[in-house]
Amino acid sequence: MSTTGPVLPGTDAPLAAGELIVLLDRRRRRYLVTLEPGGEWHSHAGVVSHDALIGATEGTVVRTTRNMEVLALRPTREDFVLKMKRGAQVVYPKDQAMIVAAADIRPGATVIEAGAGSGALTLALLAAVGPTGRVVSFERREDHAVVAERNVTRFLGEHPPTWELVIGDVTTALGERTAHRVVLDLLEPWTAVAPSASALSPGGIVLAYTPTVPQVMRFDQALWHDGRFTDVRTSETLVRPWDVDGLAVRPAHRMVAHTAFLTTARRVPRREEGGPPPPRRKLDTGPGIVWADAAAGGAVTGEEGEPIAPDEPSGG
Repeated sequence: MSTTGPVLPGTDAPLAAGELIVLLDRRRRRYLVTLEPGGEWHSHAGVVSHDALIGATEGTVVRTTRNMEVLALRPTREDFVLKMKRGAQVVYPKDQAMIVAAADIRPGATVIEAGAGSGALTLALLAAVGPTGRVVSFERREDHAVVAERNVTRFLGEHPPTWELVIGDVTTALGERTAHRVVLDLLEPWTAVAPSASALSPGGIVLAYTPTVPQVMRFDQALWHDGRFTDVRTSETLVRPWDVDGLAVRPAHRMVAHTAFLTTARRVPRREEGGPPPPRRKLDTGPGIVWADAAAGGAVTGEEGEPIAPDEPSGG
């Protein structure tokens, strides 16, 4: 029996030929395996016959030829992302979850993603928009697009009808598209600010995934200077696992700390189109702080050079 699509983990159905499964050994190491009649999985700890798993219940434990126990499960998306083949660095699950939440990506939404990379974030976006939404992924590098296509298809069992993969430069094509959300995983996301504003209607959200502080600063400034974005926020997510073994409870020796910053902003009309007034922001000039009109780029000070604070300071 061959499956034509993924079976949801926890489904009351036996493991079948053609299914992608994950094997866990006693050290919690994970291995992705596609079950094939007559196939074998080889490791340093021995061999497991695929036939011993085909037809078995999910969660079955089998022993290798060297007597090591191996647990067979259907892979979660996290399992797959952490073990799939990569062409580019992936967006890890902790950031995927925050991107979906921070950008308010929900069923029915149209999301433009740039770039596609290895397809890890694409899988999260496709799950979030559901069967009534749409994800359009731009990728400049054809080799990366090939990897993304292969990974998405392998996990979902097909190229989903809700996904469009475009090989090209998002900065030149984005302005011709319309979307509810724009997610940017680019080296220079500030180059896509104006095209993002063209693609988004007022109320839409743009989000940038940027590893470094200088990238955050340039993207933040580009958003404010464009004049069509507000409510700019930047955050990062840190995850600290804990080891729990009876009464022995302590933080794990390793944690997933900084991976990237997430910066979000809301699309609004320009001031002359009825949008909000240009925000005043604090700019660090070295010796002291002055307030500046972010749209005009000029400092606002009092008669004797004292900074004039706005009623509600804002900024990234």
